[in-house]
Amino acid sequence: MEARRAAPQPQPPVPVTVPPAAAPPLVPPAAPALELRRLWKSFGPKVAVGGIDLTVPTGSCYGLVGPNGAGKTTTLSMATGLLRPDAGAVRVHGIDLWADPTAGKRIIGVLPDGLRLFDRLTGLQLVTYAGLLRGMDRDMVASRARGLLAALDLEAAQDQLVVDYSAGMTKKVAFAAAIIHAPRLMVLDEPFESVDPVSASNIRAILREYVAGGGTVIVSSHVMDLVQRMCDHVAVVADGHVLAAGTVDDVRAGRTLEDTFVDLVGGRRTGMQGLEWLRTS
Repeated sequence: MEARRAAPQPQPPVPVTVPPAAAPPLVPPAAPALELRRLWKSFGPKVAVGGIDLTVPTGSCYGLVGPNGAGKTTTLSMATGLLRPDAGAVRVHGIDLWADPTAGKRIIGVLPDGLRLFDRLTGLQLVTYAGLLRGMDRDMVASRARGLLAALDLEAAQDQLVVDYSAGMTKKVAFAAAIIHAPRLMVLDEPFESVDPVSASNIRAILREYVAGGGTVIVSSHVMDLVQRMCDHVAVVADGHVLAAGTVDDVRAGRTLEDTFVDLVGGRRTGMQGLEWLRTS
């Protein structure tokens, strides 16, 4: 008699190990566009900048405001390689500016207040010269220079000598020379001084596009309303120190930036005390 085979018994399923989903790669945060650490500068016994710390986020429009003599221009001069600090450190997109000034300056565009220009050049020649100094291709320089001059309403004056420009036209051609190489950081000291409202609006539009494309702007100005409308961050500087810094909304705390500024730096005067002689009746 043939033996019956036992029916195969069902086997328990083999456990399947599912590997965990791969974690997304960690993307390091972008380095700040500008970092100032314990920046210090004296001129004889006068301390112009007394240990300033400041961090400017990449992609921001950062306002720097302060009374006359607050140390704003001295700070910006040290931050852009125009003036050597007595102490402290400057980093531009992670580059130690004073350890490697060539690399740091390569990615900065600067419009200093009271900049002296080669004013025996025409406007077009000056902007072209600025681009060629940056090592740009000649054809690219030609295209960008003409585009900038047209955008700044200087096209009709591009063949005039800069020495014959008005103060506002000079400021605009200096701005064109500062931005022609598409720097990653633009530092502008009083860029709208002497500039007519239409041209100022055009410059602000250019800077908005520049920031939207990943650039960073630092602008020093005495016009609080301009800074409040244009900038997303602000620092208030007085006597060589930062009194407040952060987003514009945080610094002004529900008030106007001008009121906050006056309260921080002091010096508000009211009434006609001592000036009664101004009254005509």
